[in-house]
Amino acid sequence: MRLKIEDRLFTFIVYFILLFVTVITLYPFWNILVLSINDSQDTIKGGVYLWPRVLNFSSYKQILVDREILDAVKVTVARTVIGTPLSIMVITLLAFPLSKRELLGGKAISLYFIFTMYFGGGLIPYYMILKSLHLIDTFSVFIIPGLMNVFYVILVRTFIQQLPPEMEESARIDGANDLQTFFKLILPLTTPVLATIGLFIAIGHWNAWFDAYVFTYNPKLKTLQSVLVKILNQYQTGSMITSAQALANSEKRLSVSPDSLRMAATMVATLPIILIYPFVQKYFVRGMMLGAIKS
Repeated sequence: MRLKIEDRLFTFIVYFILLFVTVITLYPFWNILVLSINDSQDTIKGGVYLWPRVLNFSSYKQILVDREILDAVKVTVARTVIGTPLSIMVITLLAFPLSKRELLGGKAISLYFIFTMYFGGGLIPYYMILKSLHLIDTFSVFIIPGLMNVFYVILVRTFIQQLPPEMEESARIDGANDLQTFFKLILPLTTPVLATIGLFIAIGHWNAWFDAYVFTYNPKLKTLQSVLVKILNQYQTGSMITSAQALANSEKRLSVSPDSLRMAATMVATLPIILIYPFVQKYFVRGMMLGAIKS
């Protein structure tokens, strides 16, 4: 079937716009990667855009031996691996009973949780609560306060309400109690929406920096993103050159500059999410739509 000239022109415009959006979206990441693996002294000359002129991995070598960054990576991985499944479990356990229309006071409880989405006490009361719970400057401050997210509870609750009630009735006829129904029937059926919110939660843990910046003082409890913020701030104030850098530059003759370290640290913090996202991207649209649209 031959397309008309108007259709061909429209198709060309659509593909051109998509290509343009793709380029302007991906180029910043690509440029950061290029600058991070280019010799820092050569980068100062400018003109490094698409390909490195002088290939040099000194910035990554410096990061891999930096004790602060290595400790931050451990903390970030630990909070992501521990916090994500715990949050999914808490959210699902709360969404399951709230999905039951026969639950006594279910609407009032739902409104109570929804109220917290619009109104909060602010940072200082929140800090005082965490301090009273002895969570300040502990690893638990990364896990416990973020176990429950009201928006995700609503998504999972709506998804469960769409499931045929006959399945639960048949499970009860077979002698299953509420816990057995939840773990053996409901939980496997909610995989699409759980995969979606699980990825959101994992990204949130991986990218979190403010809680580590405000609620922890121990350097060994700092997350990767909070260390990256520190590096960016130091770079902007012109105080990035440390004794470790000077030692690396003088003894090992590594071409490391504040700018190259900043780019390398950004790639280290961003690359894991970029690599993981394509494998779970298919759950995004399907999971969000299933949890958000009520039939």
